[in-house]
Amino acid sequence: MRRVVITGVGAVTALGATAGASWEALCAGRTGVARIASFDASAYRCQIAAEVRGFDADAVLGKRKARELDRYGQLALVAADEAWRDAGLEGPLAGEASLRAGAIIGSGMGGLGAIERTLEVLRTRGPSKVTPYFVPQVVANMAAGQVAMRLGLRGVNYCTTSACASGAHAIGEAFRRIRAGDEDLVVAGGAEATVTPLGLAGFDAMLAMSTRNDDPERAVRPWDRARDGFVMGEGAGVLVLEERAAALRRGARVLAEVAGYGATDDAHHLTHPSPSGDGAARAMRRALDDGSCAASAVGHVNAHATGTPLGDLAEAEALAAVFGDAVRSLAVSGTKAATGHTLGAAGGIEAVFTALALRDQRVPPTLNADDVDEAVRFEIVRGAARAADLRAALSNSFGFGGTNVTLLFRRADNLEA
Repeated sequence: MRRVVITGVGAVTALGATAGASWEALCAGRTGVARIASFDASAYRCQIAAEVRGFDADAVLGKRKARELDRYGQLALVAADEAWRDAGLEGPLAGEASLRAGAIIGSGMGGLGAIERTLEVLRTRGPSKVTPYFVPQVVANMAAGQVAMRLGLRGVNYCTTSACASGAHAIGEAFRRIRAGDEDLVVAGGAEATVTPLGLAGFDAMLAMSTRNDDPERAVRPWDRARDGFVMGEGAGVLVLEERAAALRRGARVLAEVAGYGATDDAHHLTHPSPSGDGAARAMRRALDDGSCAASAVGHVNAHATGTPLGDLAEAEALAAVFGDAVRSLAVSGTKAATGHTLGAAGGIEAVFTALALRDQRVPPTLNADDVDEAVRFEIVRGAARAADLRAALSNSFGFGGTNVTLLFRRADNLEA
């Protein structure tokens, strides 16, 4: 089977406008969680989020392109542009190369903001005032479509929608298509922009989010005994994945290798994970088996770790089941304490972080895990980023409906053509 490598990364998060800025802020122990600034959230139980502040889509994309897209699509397009440049690619593809290149961008909820704004226009000004861009703004596959048009990608093009596993599913499916020979290059990841009045109200009604409104920087507490829920974030994370030999022939710099993909379902509950973590454990085992990788070779896990009482416990159980006694030597990070939970974008953003951890041989810290739950048997990286000798790493993404995805990454060793 063909091998698949990462040659470019792009991200827009509450930590920074680029993958590099987000990564350095994460490693420095900063957080993007703050009181919501984009609308009045004073009537909500949760009044905090990790917003991408100062993002001017008109300035970055141009007014005409920006108005075609909801915010989630704008973020996806900016992250894809960065990943494309980072991969050393210039301008759109053409000819035969464009026919073997695609885009798979996941999103859990698509253009939620556009739905809210347009419904208000319909109610107050009537149907004649609804923008003709409404449907393209809303449909969740349009981020992938816009990326494909911009970069000349005429192969596979679609959106994965699986709640908080959407971005990870996108990367996993892209990996499989390249490995099978269907494509040579795929731009893959996730994007989400649900920090809106309706988005916040929905999760607020589920009592799923933290209410530490007076201390937002310390609100998300992965595996801490006092954890009380997640905090919503927004952003996008995108990778350029290429068939290894083709990437090396064009002289591309390789950041890491995608080596395995595991996907399962709990079939247990609408929103709660299986308490045993069985589905998550099976996803990790499938990824390891898919990459012919022993659990002992894994030195780092970017965990799903949302800071919810049930979710964190289930993931801790799953890690213990997969790694056994070796779980104690794992360096585990919960990066949502810094980025917020970006829902469908999380798998993309955290894949970027995992690839950069392997590139830099550096594990990012977990914020606010001050009084660790007794169920945790692994080492949570805390305080500051830590140097490490990493050969392989996992990134976990789990979502409502019981969906579980694990991606296996390897260090960029032995990549001669």
